[in-house]
Amino acid sequence: MISLTKMLLGREHSGDRLRYRRGTNSAGAADGTGPVVVWNCTRACNLFCRHCYASATPHAMGGELSTGGAKDFLDTLAAFNVPALLLSGGEPLLRSDIFELLEYARTLGLRAALSTNGTLIDERTAARIMELGVSYAGISLDGSRSVNDAFRGVDGAYDRTIAGFRNCRKAGQKAGLRLSMTRSTLKELPVIFRLVEDEGIARVCLYHLVPSGRGAELSDEEPSPEEKRAALDFLAEKTLDFAARGVETEILTVDNHCDGIYLYLREKERGGDRASEMLELLTASGGNRSGVAIGAVDWEGDVHIDQFTQEIILGNVRERDFPEIWRGESDSFLHRLRDRKRHLRGRCRTCGWLEQCNGNLRARALAAGDFWGPDPSCYLTDDEIAHGGTLC
Repeated sequence: MISLTKMLLGREHSGDRLRYRRGTNSAGAADGTGPVVVWNCTRACNLFCRHCYASATPHAMGGELSTGGAKDFLDTLAAFNVPALLLSGGEPLLRSDIFELLEYARTLGLRAALSTNGTLIDERTAARIMELGVSYAGISLDGSRSVNDAFRGVDGAYDRTIAGFRNCRKAGQKAGLRLSMTRSTLKELPVIFRLVEDEGIARVCLYHLVPSGRGAELSDEEPSPEEKRAALDFLAEKTLDFAARGVETEILTVDNHCDGIYLYLREKERGGDRASEMLELLTASGGNRSGVAIGAVDWEGDVHIDQFTQEIILGNVRERDFPEIWRGESDSFLHRLRDRKRHLRGRCRTCGWLEQCNGNLRARALAAGDFWGPDPSCYLTDDEIAHGGTLC
């Protein structure tokens, strides 16, 4: 994640201490902890989103972890001292035992968050997740009513999602908006940020498109480099505008570490006084940390380096405990991944910003045909990457 709020304003929010610190242990995460874990606890979903990396289905698939198996898994996460657990899907609220699992996670001291489409968060559900100590609910919305419902594949999804935000606010549950950055949705940014301000939404995360699952069919929706730069310019100006007017909304982008470098270069070119600290933050973060400080487990218990790279399976939590799989003491692939700078190819190998980006998102490189090849979503110019070392 790239926090524009932290980069441009120096303001710290809850995730920044994990995001901007150096040092890893033998398991790839910061000393004393395991990784942040995304658990896709079900593949079932009541929507049919065009970009869904899980290729979610209307009903749960056979083979999902049982309640008992899920609790055993949560036990291992608590013992591994993972800093955060994000329950995703599909739609996690479709798991019949979701509240039981959230309550169990709380008894273990796990910091749990939800990634949801929000359409199932009625007043009772909002109050329940608040009561169970859910630290954050990330609710997906991709534009105005017509754009969102077309993107999400179900008429009426927009209105139910807005109701979900309002029910969270009424219950005192912290919630934020999540948006996938596509050619269609980027046109909706002004509408989205008006909504964010009107509804008092505390956090906005904008995810770059990943060609995984059904997202692999959206090549026509991949923004051009110019469109991505224009989007970052808009987000930077909106971050500054919100701050000037006292709007307390955190703004972040996800899954493209070019964003941080672009923001730094933008600040440096303008002679801004935050450039040096921005570079320090990017270097401390170390770029992409899939398989290092973030991992994923799917509905069947398979462990992946992140939620987007379903093709690569490190092991299964039914057969071995998550910490054992994650430490990967005899896993040559994980050893290479955690020392990836020596194994990257193409533009990534020669990029002057490798210390700050770490090869970006490997799921996109894999989709392009070479896991160790360049991330095709990089929008920095050849001149920008060639002179990275001197520009900083």
